[in-house]
Amino acid sequence: MLKILLPVDGSDHSNKTVNAFIQLLDWYKEKPELHLLNVQYSLDGNVSLFFTQADIKQYHQEEGLKSLQSARDLLDQAGISYQHHITVGDPAQMIVRFAVEKQYHQIVMGPRGKGSIQGILLGSVTNKVMQLSSLPVLLVR
Repeated sequence: MLKILLPVDGSDHSNKTVNAFIQLLDWYKEKPELHLLNVQYSLDGNVSLFFTQADIKQYHQEEGLKSLQSARDLLDQAGISYQHHITVGDPAQMIVRFAVEKQYHQIVMGPRGKGSIQGILLGSVTNKVMQLSSLPVLLVR
């Protein structure tokens, strides 16, 4: 069975990508196994001096679930089964690492997410994923 990774960040662009992908599911011969991924940025500075690792992990989980919620709602409304995952680190690197480690067959992304102005200056997460990944990356609008 085809395993697809769909990274989401909770933005409007991310929701549009999920909606567009739902429309494309008929392209696949058999229904793929779909996994949502949200990557949380690591906390900067001396946060660990003031909070325990358990508190930091709980924070990342809570924020990740918030970022996943709209995509989960869209897939639930469409009756599409999925699994969701949350990880922490640099988004592009973590998406590619997660996809390789979990042996996904394809990564599906939109052309941009929350950081569109930063993406213009530094290169978007999608562009970085395309550069780093040996897996096929399907861009949907």
